[in-house]
Amino acid sequence: MFSTVAFTLFCLSCGQTESLGPGRHWRDVEAGTQKRTYLVYVPKKYDPKTPAPLVLALHGATMSARVMEPFSGLNGLADREGCIVVYPNGTGPSEILYTWNCGGFSPALAKNKPDDVAFLGKVLDDVEKVLAVDKKRIYVAGMSNGAMMAYRVAAEMSERIAAIATVAGTLTLDEVKPKRPVPIVHFHGTADGLVPYKGASKETAAFWKFCSVEDTIATWVKVNGCSDTPEVDKLPMPKDKYQITRKSYNNGKNGCEVVLYVVQDGGHCWPGRPIGGGFLGPYTMNLHANDVIWEFFSRHPMK
Repeated sequence: MFSTVAFTLFCLSCGQTESLGPGRHWRDVEAGTQKRTYLVYVPKKYDPKTPAPLVLALHGATMSARVMEPFSGLNGLADREGCIVVYPNGTGPSEILYTWNCGGFSPALAKNKPDDVAFLGKVLDDVEKVLAVDKKRIYVAGMSNGAMMAYRVAAEMSERIAAIATVAGTLTLDEVKPKRPVPIVHFHGTADGLVPYKGASKETAAFWKFCSVEDTIATWVKVNGCSDTPEVDKLPMPKDKYQITRKSYNNGKNGCEVVLYVVQDGGHCWPGRPIGGGFLGPYTMNLHANDVIWEFFSRHPMK
């Protein structure tokens, strides 16, 4: 019978120094000239005998791993479904100013940005040394600037990422050429004041450009070879006044799909998490993004 002790010995034989048990663990990796940090949450039901799916959870701008953890509520999903959740930190002058190099910056701003795709690859390498990870079920979920980074990861590290979920963040890249199709589920409010549904304004685009939601979805529908015409459904409204429309672009390469959830008059929020108001705008409880994300991820292991 494979035991925790046996897994530890296996790790040691492979040059791995330790194995982690359930709970929260802070770790660091060398990335370029920097020591970067991340938080990993190992679910209560974790068993080293069985490789577990993993979700990289990428925070938004002016957030951090420490904030993304309660903001997204993904630890609850981890305990329920048995997945590992990894919360990496971006970079910045302080924890309240962390961002991701998602692309789209002017040359002057881009020249000092770190290679965050390489960093996230090193995070995955490090996690795989200390936990049993199902390499066919590695996913990314991002919020705002973290969602933009998720799109970059999908474009540039598709050989390692099975699918992504993006909340309130759009595509920033001029060119998207993944090595394999990447299934995508996207959530966005039409009244998002921070990452507008219609994309960057002319003023913003002078130093940082990002696509509209529709252009983002159209790009990935084409890249993934999905049907141009979506199946459209209006979801029930049991909790509040915010109507949610689901647009499903199906029949892509290798069963790939792109699904968009539009929250009418919704703000810069994570659906199903009661965090909003003020500059973030209104949130909805008519849909729990984490449930939808997990159902989507479960249907799309790496092929």
